[in-house]
Amino acid sequence: FDLPGPNPASIERCCDKFVQRQLLAGAGVPIPAYRLAANATEVERSAAEIGLPVILKPAVGIGSSGVRLCRNVDELAEHTTYLLGGEHIWRSSPRVLVEEFSQGPQYNLEIMGNEVIGIAAADYGPPNFVCRGHVYPAPLTDNEYKRIADVSLSCLPALGLGWGPTNIELRWTKLGPVVIEVNPRLAGSPVADMVQLAYGIDLVTEHIKLVIGDEWNLRKRHSHTAAARYLIPDCDGTLDWINGDSEAAAISGIAEVKLYVEPKTPIRRHGDYRDKIGHVIAASPTLARTEAILQRAIDSIDWSITPFSTLGEPEQ
Repeated sequence: FDLPGPNPASIERCCDKFVQRQLLAGAGVPIPAYRLAANATEVERSAAEIGLPVILKPAVGIGSSGVRLCRNVDELAEHTTYLLGGEHIWRSSPRVLVEEFSQGPQYNLEIMGNEVIGIAAADYGPPNFVCRGHVYPAPLTDNEYKRIADVSLSCLPALGLGWGPTNIELRWTKLGPVVIEVNPRLAGSPVADMVQLAYGIDLVTEHIKLVIGDEWNLRKRHSHTAAARYLIPDCDGTLDWINGDSEAAAISGIAEVKLYVEPKTPIRRHGDYRDKIGHVIAASPTLARTEAILQRAIDSIDWSITPFSTLGEPEQ
């Protein structure tokens, strides 16, 4: 018998960012201008047609891997060389997406089936777009919420989605919401924890219910503000020490403090999700209180990194 689940062909199409762009564009969903390039000449020509600055990214990949804002021809040439040369985690074929840089605040949506569960404000800083923080729910007017939700829901029929969870990333530009990416899955950790803190909905459990044929319950049980901040080092080197996490965890309103590294770990920044060394999550009934709690916790955490010497070894 057939188990419930999404259409495998739809999932596969979604995982190719170029194919996803084509399908969204064909359905009239607002997206950045884009071109596909297979070599340095095509990258250069595409960037000239779109106009600098542009985003360069592999056509297949996750977690901001290989995604970079190129502001001038030197940065463009450097990142093109990086993407087209060497072995990377996304290398299946040398296909590069050249995209217009959509400027404006970023929002991430969690959808279950055809229902928007919540919209988060997300802080992705250029040039590499490593996520630095989330706020659930995003502080939006009713009109902004409706426009973002409508654009997001229009992506589902365009991509053949609508079963189970979908995570959508947008930016609010001077033209309104523009879709950056549609992921046919739950968002990466710890977003599900934040949704549970903000609304009382356990997305993982509700997803499992759907898979095993039970009826899910997406009713919001409360309305709080949950916020996360990710710990990101500012240099490469050896982590000497990291402390303050137990003090941060003891602060009232802190839901979770998690460190991903231990002392003596070599820290090498890649400009993607692997750069994070931990996260802190706070929740309270109001945005102002949640942000104050979170800041107090962040201030109590500190670390020391001894930079690598020029030979790649730690300096004495």
